[in-house]
Amino acid sequence: MKLLVSVWFLCLLGLLSVAQAKRDICNAKPKDLPLEPLCVYRRPDPESEAEEPTEEPEVIPESTNPRVWELSKANSRFALSLFQELAKSKPDESNIFMSPISISTAFAMTKLGACNTTLEQLMKVFEFDTIKEKTSDQVHFFFAKLNCRLYRKKDKTTELVSANRLFGEKSLSFNETYQNISELVYGAKLLPLNFKEKPELARVTINDWISNKTENRIKNTLPQGSIDSDTVLVLVNTIYFKGQWKNKFDKDSVMKDDFRVSDGKTCPVPMMYQETKFKYGRFQEDKVKVLELPYRGEDITMVLILPTKGTTLAEVEKGLHLKKLVGWLNRMKETTVAVQIPRFKIEDSFSLKEKLQTMGLQHLFSPNQASLPGLLGDESDNIYISDAFHKAFLEVNEEGSEAAAATAVVAIGRSINFNREVFIANRPFLLLIREATINTIIFMGRVADPCPGDQ
Repeated sequence: MKLLVSVWFLCLLGLLSVAQAKRDICNAKPKDLPLEPLCVYRRPDPESEAEEPTEEPEVIPESTNPRVWELSKANSRFALSLFQELAKSKPDESNIFMSPISISTAFAMTKLGACNTTLEQLMKVFEFDTIKEKTSDQVHFFFAKLNCRLYRKKDKTTELVSANRLFGEKSLSFNETYQNISELVYGAKLLPLNFKEKPELARVTINDWISNKTENRIKNTLPQGSIDSDTVLVLVNTIYFKGQWKNKFDKDSVMKDDFRVSDGKTCPVPMMYQETKFKYGRFQEDKVKVLELPYRGEDITMVLILPTKGTTLAEVEKGLHLKKLVGWLNRMKETTVAVQIPRFKIEDSFSLKEKLQTMGLQHLFSPNQASLPGLLGDESDNIYISDAFHKAFLEVNEEGSEAAAATAVVAIGRSINFNREVFIANRPFLLLIREATINTIIFMGRVADPCPGDQ
């Protein structure tokens, strides 16, 4: 049975980006785009469904398509669900870092060729079926609109670069409609490779392409053995971000302090400090403090969720859902906060197959059950997903990301202010990087062990 390996990767040096579609797609209407995949999933009884209580106040941001808003929420719900699956499979002392929007994008591209139960499971696991549209083909249009909203550049210091690519076995003919929609919506052109005769060379070629697109930050993403002579298609999504904090940390205020990884382990880390006004909330009922650090341009922000003393991060993770998260974000107020957070780098890589199967995406990975006839030109249905790999990198420092030109910023010293709040991240915390205007979670992670190696 032939294999389809679906792969996506990201590099976060401070943040993100995703598929850059054709320029005019941002102003297009549904009727302007020929989005007609082989199969379409229709959500059952969309017209007669009773109105469910909203998960959050339905104040749709200005100039936002309601369906794009729903897709953003769907991606955020998937992000939290996947994170909790990852948390179950890793020790509490392990870091976690991933880009849920990158993963959703890759599987939306896969969905283009799916039919039957495979298509239905993709719609449900990624929450695409919560969008108030009757059919699955419209998801691609709203993904294009979401990408236009997410990745427009608002500040010259922000670098958002993304690229999608299809690598297909050169001896096979791929469905023309599939290729056209992939390129139109996701900017993913097909590059033929000789998987059948030279699988190792193909693996190296794909890894080199990924490395090039992520400024050499993401290397050797496809492990040895992941590509073989049965591979027919590899989908790649690369994401690279580099940004500066709106309020930089003073390099002269960095000092060593102990980070408590667990009750039995501490390590010295460089702690950055500043005191200024941030959006902040202390939520006693949920035993957390929440702090938002904006990047320049303020559309992209980093949200830190720190358990209060005596509460473990595992307790917070288990109870986290979108309604609670949105409630925190909506209730935060701008206030003076004395902030101490570690300077750190974390990298994570993992196979997603088992996690997504647990979440309900089972047929896609089964050679006997997968239905992907929309991928090949002859509509043959003997392809399945063999595995799915994800690799991510994050660096946080005084500038915001790895390196940036100096910019004049007023540094606020450690003067005594009795009205200030204090946020000291010297123990494990959660981290989100989001597009703030529509609350799309771009990156999510757990910083449990920032202990420096070669920092």
